[in-house]
Amino acid sequence: MTQYIKKATAAEIINHWLLAGSFFLLAITGFGFLFKLEWMASIFGSFHSMRTIHNWSGVVFIIALLGTVFHYLPVALSWSKDDIEWFKKAGGYLSKGVKVPPQDIINAGQKLFYLFLLISGIVIAASGFVIWLMAGVREWVLISHLLHNIAFDLLVIAIPLHIYLGTLANPGTFRIMVYGTVPVEWARKRHGKWVQRLGY
Repeated sequence: MTQYIKKATAAEIINHWLLAGSFFLLAITGFGFLFKLEWMASIFGSFHSMRTIHNWSGVVFIIALLGTVFHYLPVALSWSKDDIEWFKKAGGYLSKGVKVPPQDIINAGQKLFYLFLLISGIVIAASGFVIWLMAGVREWVLISHLLHNIAFDLLVIAIPLHIYLGTLANPGTFRIMVYGTVPVEWARKRHGKWVQRLGY
């Protein structure tokens, strides 16, 4: 019988889906604004209603993003020689025969991605709030539009890669975001340090 280990709580799973859902709503409406897509605006009712949805989705996004800080940031800031070796061996993604060093509850690649997501998310949220709430300050709005668009472009490239690595490239990972558990043997291979710390 397969033994499972808990890797995410119900609150973390819900927060992850809120983060993902709000991001996709922001990306869709953001494309609508960027390219002035009339047909997309009509789906949401109008450009005005699409902007309202975009703005409040941004509020949900930043709340959900900040909700990850207590769980992921301490681990993401904790680096060791094993993490450097993980990168040298590309996490084992390029060759199944490569032995990667033991990892924590998130691996070195996930640590780097999380830090990127946190920084980009804060930049896109802060610039978005300036555009939304300080429309009368022209210089700030212009700078914010630039930062907003750069962060948006980076996230639109990185998030699909994250989805691929968390599904097709690494079978078993998506289960965490549904059930919050993974098989112990699966975890030993990918997160040996964490599993050992828990005494499995």
